[in-house]
Amino acid sequence: MFSTCLRFHAICCVLPLAVAYFCSTPGLFADEPPSTSSARGRVRVSVRASTIDSRVRAYPEIGFLIDDDNGKPADMQQAWFDPNVPAHGRLVIWLMAHNSALFERLNGYGLHAIRVHYANKWFSKCCQEKPVDPECRGNLRLEAATGIDASDEVAIAKPDSMAERAYLLVKWLRAQNVDGDWGQFLNSDGTDLDWEKVIVAGSSHGSTTASRFAKHQKVARVVALCGPRDQHQTWQSLPSATPANRFFAFSHVLDQGWAEDHYCRSWEMLGLNDYGPIVNVDRASPPYSNTRRLITDADVGGNPGRAHGAVQPGKAAVKDPDTGGLIHQPVWEYLFTHPVEEVGQPDPRDPECDHAQLKD
Repeated sequence: MFSTCLRFHAICCVLPLAVAYFCSTPGLFADEPPSTSSARGRVRVSVRASTIDSRVRAYPEIGFLIDDDNGKPADMQQAWFDPNVPAHGRLVIWLMAHNSALFERLNGYGLHAIRVHYANKWFSKCCQEKPVDPECRGNLRLEAATGIDASDEVAIAKPDSMAERAYLLVKWLRAQNVDGDWGQFLNSDGTDLDWEKVIVAGSSHGSTTASRFAKHQKVARVVALCGPRDQHQTWQSLPSATPANRFFAFSHVLDQGWAEDHYCRSWEMLGLNDYGPIVNVDRASPPYSNTRRLITDADVGGNPGRAHGAVQPGKAAVKDPDTGGLIHQPVWEYLFTHPVEEVGQPDPRDPECDHAQLKD
């Protein structure tokens, strides 16, 4: 499947129209059988969704494409695994743009990680009425995540949903014998993912869809960075297939979603206050009272835009002025690995949070 390529500081093979296979340790050629030997480096695979599944299609009405305006692939998907770290049998599905800094850390926690290209470009084009119907965004998120016909706004087919693309990517990784025993994340008859081994995670729009999906499908954990945020919407209070103690959220207090009470509202509607108080991570240490609601007021120069992105690894993340390291390293590890059965004490509903959200 994988052809031999030249050796650089990192191996990089790009196959026609389809696949890139990377390994951080020189010496692993892409035509060699993947191995879990400790001598191997991190496995990084990129593959087009349209290569895995010929059924996928574009939705130009919402700006969701297979090829961009320049003819370049727009449907690349990523999978990472580090054989040098003891694996914990959990797969993270990331529902936002690929974030290599995050994936490096996830692999460091012993987690497998994938990012799928699914029909998520509707957010600025659909459900734009004012006021928006209180079920509009929730229904569309469910359809984008599952392919279930839940919304009248746009018809998203199952092959273009998050769940189907994640399942087929894992199935493809197993079929290609890519290092990492990816088949462990399939159910017993191989017809779907074993969702109780799956962590769904995202930031902003992605964290909100991850949370909506987890209401519908029981998963191992949800990690919501700068989210979820769906003001006016009612889905957060629906019965949940995923127990509320499996939801973990983290936001910056200068983020517009926090300043306008969107996060505090959603967190309480999800029932997270039953598992601990809101904890400022800059004034506490792990395990942060075993809570599910984490905030930061770290210095972002007073910039709400940077605050929104500062809660995930990347350029907006806050660095320690002395060491240069990112100050929220312990927080990310907590969010993705803290035992879900270890919970904090119930916290009363916040009377200062605007639960009505009468303005969009």
